[in-house]
Amino acid sequence: MIILGLPIIFIALSGLFALFYFLNYYANRTPISGALFSTVEIISVVVAPLLYLLVMDIPNHNNCCGDSALFSPQHRPTIYLLIVACLVAYFYSGYRKTVSTPVLEIVINLLLITGIVLNIFILIHMKEFRWAAVIGNIPIILLFTMTLGVNQQRLINHIQKSDMQPRNGLERIALKILLLKPIAKFPLLFLLSVPLLTLIAAILLLVGQKPDSMIRAFTDTYKHGLSALDYQCDNVACGGHFLCSVAAKGHKDLVKPTRLGIRNERLILCNRQLLVSNAFEDLLQQKLPFLHNIIRSNYNHVGKVIHRYYNVFNIKWVSDVVYVIMKPAEWFFLLVLYTFDKNPENRIAKQYISSEHRRQLEQH
Repeated sequence: MIILGLPIIFIALSGLFALFYFLNYYANRTPISGALFSTVEIISVVVAPLLYLLVMDIPNHNNCCGDSALFSPQHRPTIYLLIVACLVAYFYSGYRKTVSTPVLEIVINLLLITGIVLNIFILIHMKEFRWAAVIGNIPIILLFTMTLGVNQQRLINHIQKSDMQPRNGLERIALKILLLKPIAKFPLLFLLSVPLLTLIAAILLLVGQKPDSMIRAFTDTYKHGLSALDYQCDNVACGGHFLCSVAAKGHKDLVKPTRLGIRNERLILCNRQLLVSNAFEDLLQQKLPFLHNIIRSNYNHVGKVIHRYYNVFNIKWVSDVVYVIMKPAEWFFLLVLYTFDKNPENRIAKQYISSEHRRQLEQH
């Protein structure tokens, strides 16, 4: 999570207040309210998660070479719906005036427990932004846990003041669960949250989500704590001449690889087309740096597409097609090199070698 300036200060302060309210409630068993508490709730439970999703999740895709989405883009609607459902349960619990029916109370508490568990998983998942997870997720866990306690206390007070009679067998079972001691009640509610999540998953099937989308939203990602697709980023070379790098991985008889090269301290396969393309960029950067910056900035957008679908570009016949398409560009690059460089082949030969070897060659 990258939230700079005033927002992160307010979020951190809100988190400290949430910790204070949590400790104060469990010390005094007194429900907390007031404008300051409502502000802390809004910042901690709504603003902080929304900022993160807007900045670091919604704009991003699975990407080996840049910021990668926190939740799998294909499965994130399931997580978003779950977050909204948990928020509805939280704010309903805090702003209602009376106790609901036993069955509705069970559903509310199940969603609150689901929210706690979800935030624990997100905390584990955000390994690259652990500080942000602590600032953003811990206050939510504390506030949701406190609300569970408030719900328990409110229900007991309501039963003591009035005769709450269940109307059927389902309500009778729900009431018995709600009146259990917390040490037995909350583990049981945790188990009961599984059927509720199964029901939500079944409903989401109607809008194209999969039965295991809640799990795959975490696992079908790159570079996060619960990611299971990191292996797809193995041997992905980030940066450089994206199209020509892809083309060099085609069938040897066509693309004619010549040697290994070094890029970003990693070995890559080089062919004539890749070396010529990089030499052209080298010349352009030397002679017309302003124009080079514009071209490179726009060309990097091509790289984002390639890195997003890197598995497709690992297929040899796809690389063959890219190689053929790039052939006219290679001829143009050669024309420019032989027109404006006194030693074009020297420049071509220096591409993708170590910086030390290149320095030695340039000295001679």
